[in-house]
Amino acid sequence: MPTIVLADDHHIVRQGLRALLETEPTFKLVGEAGDGLQAVRLVERLRPNVLVTDVMMPGLNGLEVTRQVAKASPQTRVVILSMYSNDAYVVEALRNGAAGYVLKDAQSNDLVHAVREVAAGRRYLSAPLSEREVELYMRKVDDAPEDPYETLSNREREVLQLVAEGRTSAEIAERLFISPRTAEGHRANLMRKLALANHTELVKFALKRGILPLDQ
Repeated sequence: MPTIVLADDHHIVRQGLRALLETEPTFKLVGEAGDGLQAVRLVERLRPNVLVTDVMMPGLNGLEVTRQVAKASPQTRVVILSMYSNDAYVVEALRNGAAGYVLKDAQSNDLVHAVREVAAGRRYLSAPLSEREVELYMRKVDDAPEDPYETLSNREREVLQLVAEGRTSAEIAERLFISPRTAEGHRANLMRKLALANHTELVKFALKRGILPLDQ
């Protein structure tokens, strides 16, 4: 019986997803998270078989949640829920360790099928996503120059998103259980690594990177 953690920042959406997953008698929902940071901590504590996570969440986006979960709990298979069907999002999700990618406008049974497939050790992409097109795009990405974002540490990525969301150093420190001075140090380091001059450039980078939704 696959154990599942569900992560989405909208309570009413989580309710709907929970109801859908609970219709499958072989699934066991063991936890829910309302933001990305909470999702990572919950997975580290519960070690579920599957994490179902929205791609856009406060605190830490679903792509970064996937990357951290893949390292912290490698036995947990991740299914991404997303409204974005472009190859770049799908490829980054897979490169970060996702085993499934389900579009939000897919049929409801797609999510149940995705969880079943990834729990069995297979990969699942909902239609119209194509394994062949994704593989071709991944090869192009592998040949591209190194991405400066890949040089950031886990903590710097967390601080990047929180700064982009408009959090102060004191608020970031409280969320991450660090001191405000440490938060400021991480911010300075990530700004240097990404060659960003000010907060406006940081927000633009976060939007372009898909860390923040485009309607932010």
